[in-house]
Amino acid sequence: MLLNLERAALLACVGVAAEVVFTALTSDKCGSRLTGYSYAWMFPVYALLYPGFRLLLPHIGGWAWPARAASYAVLIMIGELLTGLVLHAALGEAPWEPEYRGKRWAVLNLVRLDFFPAWALGALVFERAYRLIVV
Repeated sequence: MLLNLERAALLACVGVAAEVVFTALTSDKCGSRLTGYSYAWMFPVYALLYPGFRLLLPHIGGWAWPARAASYAVLIMIGELLTGLVLHAALGEAPWEPEYRGKRWAVLNLVRLDFFPAWALGALVFERAYRLIVV
């Protein structure tokens, strides 16, 4: 039986791995080698997915997948903004802030609205991972 902290760590691993793949496929600086990256700060940020799903799933887990995906994406982007603000205050800059700076759909250089579809899809992957680890 996994402890809640272990479950959070597993979801964090899924999140960081997904981010590495996403950056490998989308970043200008990765090139044809598809070198992806993440930040050590993202591990505790992605670990927040566990309590988030634990709170949300009883309420929206039965919704159709498009509604769940959209709802999760909105909440993830709010979480990205809030954790970005905390990291910005603590470190002077959130790790992903330079990547977002100057982008057309960036909000405060901490959230990219054009990433909404990716977050919606990713959220369904995270939901599936959550369901697998709570069994």
